[in-house]
Amino acid sequence: MSLKKFQEVIGAEPDGVFGKETLTKAMDYYKLSKEQTAHFFAQVSHETGEFRLFSENLNYSADGLMKTFSKYFPTKVLAMSYARQPEKIANRVYGNRMGNGPEASGDGWKYRGRGALQLTGKSNYVAFSQYLDKPEIITNPDLVVTEYAFASAFYFFAKNKLWNLCVKVDDASILALTKRINGGTNGLKHRMELTKKYYALLS
Repeated sequence: MSLKKFQEVIGAEPDGVFGKETLTKAMDYYKLSKEQTAHFFAQVSHETGEFRLFSENLNYSADGLMKTFSKYFPTKVLAMSYARQPEKIANRVYGNRMGNGPEASGDGWKYRGRGALQLTGKSNYVAFSQYLDKPEIITNPDLVVTEYAFASAFYFFAKNKLWNLCVKVDDASILALTKRINGGTNGLKHRMELTKKYYALLS
């Protein structure tokens, strides 16, 4: 889903610029507090490269595979046989996990990370499709990119009770939220800058 399309959905000017008007319209559309709006869209902005990337990039080199997925690519020879082949990589890395079938099933690629906060794995796609009552998502997972990129992120927040961390806009809240979303503190400085910037625009 492009930023312009998202703006159209929430009734903002579809100019592709994420600023005060879009934030305000999104806050009203989703019935969020200022704090929730700032936290949610700051995290989503960081995770999507400022609302540009809504599908997982799995185009790894051999060295990248060994560094990022060392469990699945313990040797250079094995990594080289998968390097720069995103579909093949996804099927190995995500096979037999998260409700996916084995590597040969193709589920790893079919249910790779998509959406504003990277919905990944067949079991998560199934749960999300049930949450929206949209069974077509299972047969056409690309809908998570084209139609439900932000909805999937709202689902992630609800499922993981992340709204409980969005009561205040302060360093402790942003840190706690980042750890829950990222599993660490990657990009923490940028997330903090965005959250405070968005909150200021709404205040």
